[in-house]
Formats: sequence, C-alpha cells, structure tokens
Amino acid sequence: MSAPAASLELKQLTPVMVVDEVEPCLSFWWERLGFTVENQVPGPDGKLVFASARRGPVEVMYQTRESVVADAPALAGELAGHSITLFLTVNDLDAIERALVGVPVVKPRHETFYGSTELYVREPGGNVVGFAAFK
Repeated sequence: MSAPAASLELKQLTPVMVVDEVEPCLSFWWERLGFTVENQVPGPDGKLVFASARRGPVEVMYQTRESVVADAPALAGELAGHSITLFLTVNDLDAIERALVGVPVVKPRHETFYGSTELYVREPGGNVVGFAAFK
C-alpha cells in the first residue's frame, strides 16, 4: 500500500450520525453544550430529516435513517446496528459534567493511564460521546 501524496491536506472531519429522530439529538448539543444549529432540512411532515450543529471547530451532523434509505436504498442493510463513539477533548470537565446532569452515563468520570480524566454519556440518538480533559 502506498502512502497518500504529501500534498494531500485533510481539512475537517465531521461525523454524520444516522438516527431515528434529529430534534432530540440537536437539543443535546444546543441546549446542554452551547452549540449553534447551522443547517436544518425538514421533511414533508415538517420534522427534520437532516441538521448540523457547531461550536468552534467541532461540528456534528444528523440524518434520519428513513431519509438515508430514501436517498440510497442499498444502504438499508448497512444501517442496522451501526454506531459511533465521539471523543471530544475539553478544557473543563467539571463544566461538561454539570451541563450533562440527567443524561445517561455510559462510563462515569475516571482517570486513564494516558493522562486524561474522562466521562462517557449516551446522546439521544443512541451514540456514545466521550469528553476528556488532559492534565
């Protein structure tokens, strides 16, 4: 396998999480963590089929399972049981913990062998979000 050209510049990675409902997921980022909702695409019934939210350099996108399958029927089988775990480095884990009171905790606050203090929660779409503060 050959390495990519030295001139290749990767500019940004933005996860698109496929979920049943977009609105509760946006609320997690907007209401609890101060993200700005940038894009919203409603479906025929007025409910969102796609949306994105950003805070500084961090951006997340959501699309409904139904709209993904409508756009690309061949993906229907690929979406069953898939998931993603996001890992965000933060400067104040205490503030994150206060903002996430009541959110289901996957792994409570803990120290790692690589020098961070971390907390993992489950956002409304079912995906795991980890927050880490390094010393």
